[in-house]
Amino acid sequence: MGLREDLLKSIWHAFTALDVDKSGKVSKSQLKVLSHNLCTVLNVPHDPVALEEHFKDDDEGPVSNQGYMPYLNKFILDKVQDNFNGLDFNRMCWTLCARKNLTKNTLLITDDDAFKIWCIFNFLTEDKYPLTLVTEEIEYLLRKLTEAMGGIWIEEKFEDYKIQLNAKQQCLSVWELIELIGTGHFSKGMDRQTLSMGINEVFQELILDVLKQGYMMKKGHRRKNWTERWFVLKPNVLSYFVNENLTEKKGHVMLDGSCCVESLPDKEGKKCLFLIKCSGKSFEISASDKKKKQEWIQAIQTAVNLLKQGLPAPHKEARQKRKELRQKLQAEQEALEQRMKELQTANESKQRELETMRKKLQEDEASAAEEERRRQQTQTELHDRYRTDLEREKMVRQQMEEEVAQKSSELEQYLQRVRELEDMYHRLEESLEDERQARQDEETVRKLQARLLEEEATKRAELEHLHLQQQKAISRTEAEKQELEQQRIVKEQALQAAMLQLDQLESERKEALEQYEEVMKKLENAANKTRSWKDKVAQHEGLIRLIQPGSKGPQLITNWGAAAFTEAELNLREKSWQEKKSNATE
Repeated sequence: MGLREDLLKSIWHAFTALDVDKSGKVSKSQLKVLSHNLCTVLNVPHDPVALEEHFKDDDEGPVSNQGYMPYLNKFILDKVQDNFNGLDFNRMCWTLCARKNLTKNTLLITDDDAFKIWCIFNFLTEDKYPLTLVTEEIEYLLRKLTEAMGGIWIEEKFEDYKIQLNAKQQCLSVWELIELIGTGHFSKGMDRQTLSMGINEVFQELILDVLKQGYMMKKGHRRKNWTERWFVLKPNVLSYFVNENLTEKKGHVMLDGSCCVESLPDKEGKKCLFLIKCSGKSFEISASDKKKKQEWIQAIQTAVNLLKQGLPAPHKEARQKRKELRQKLQAEQEALEQRMKELQTANESKQRELETMRKKLQEDEASAAEEERRRQQTQTELHDRYRTDLEREKMVRQQMEEEVAQKSSELEQYLQRVRELEDMYHRLEESLEDERQARQDEETVRKLQARLLEEEATKRAELEHLHLQQQKAISRTEAEKQELEQQRIVKEQALQAAMLQLDQLESERKEALEQYEEVMKKLENAANKTRSWKDKVAQHEGLIRLIQPGSKGPQLITNWGAAAFTEAELNLREKSWQEKKSNATE
């Protein structure tokens, strides 16, 4: 984070405080006072005419934040150099905004502690306006504050608070953060002095870049006597004071990449000695015990290594890593949500296609059922007609049989008469003519019988022809029924293929969800590795232990699940599905 971004955060608080009616605009007279104060604390030459010249074409009304920014950048921020007191600058901006927003009645902390929390808020927040502090940074700050006070961090308590926070806004403004810490919500059982000392320790580490501080004995360069001093280690300098109030500075050691720290054996009645060599000058220092000695050696060596590598202070580097991790998680979440939307859209399209196929299949089934009903009706009509014809034929046959029986009876009678005539032949020769006539009558009867038999054969042939036609109609109806059954089977197979594709999509959605959970587990493992790395740094290099925000829980997921294939795979699946659909319709 650059110097300009840090300055803009404090200036934003001051500008917002001057916006009394919350319209987003501030009067020119107030901006003149603000600009003059900024130039004073930033050691920038003040041009009283520049503001009027900048807004000479504007009306006499108030100026918005966007309207003030060009003047602020051109006449103030562009001229800022690193030759001003940052605390004085922050104190000036704090004075402007604290009058309007700070409520002192319910707070357990002093104005100075509130100012330090305000500075820490500006350090931890991202440069997005309006400025707010996200949940991870809130947990980071509260953890460090609890450790600084010597308390025990209660994870369950913060999780309950985080649930309440997520239900509202998922972040805090600076005044809400001051109220949260000032009311002692996370420091119950601690007195005000302990809370103030904890805030001051966190402030010195995060804002003043204090890597380590404490009392040690220093050997003088001239008198060679040992004197107790309060040492304060920063990334590029080791300063020592008369006492911890920092009112009287006795000297400092400028650190650079060529400096080194060496452990010394005990001598002259002094124990736990170590030597700092820097730019041709050496400093002999005695720590209170071996642990303190080792911690100071590691802390100073860490500062030298950071200078060699050109790296910022550890807490600044950790803040940047947390910010990059949040941005990465946010980008992955947005990509996942976009993929989920695409999958949902594709799934809805597939659902519509399946619904269309289902409706079409239902229509085909209804049509097939109607065709089957018509076929059965036609078959029933043919069967009834055949049965009627068969009964009629049976009645005709019965009539013919009765006629044949009658003719047979008549023939029997005729034969009896012929026999009688034959018996009478010997007696009556004169009856020969009658016998001949009888033979002729017999021949006529035979012809009649042959004609009747011929008619019966013709009738039988007609009946057989009718029976064959009926069999052909039944066979044709059966073929049509089989064809309709085959069509129905093909459509059922298409429906089953579509349902299988739907099940496949559901399984792929579940796989995508499992991959999403795996990604979340990997992220949590990365967070655990980061925490392990920071613990190692604190253990082996003697730095203040950095606290890693707790892992996030699983994010909300849509009802279709997470993505499990690429766009190219999706196109291949869609193409395969279309081919199956076309084969099914054929």
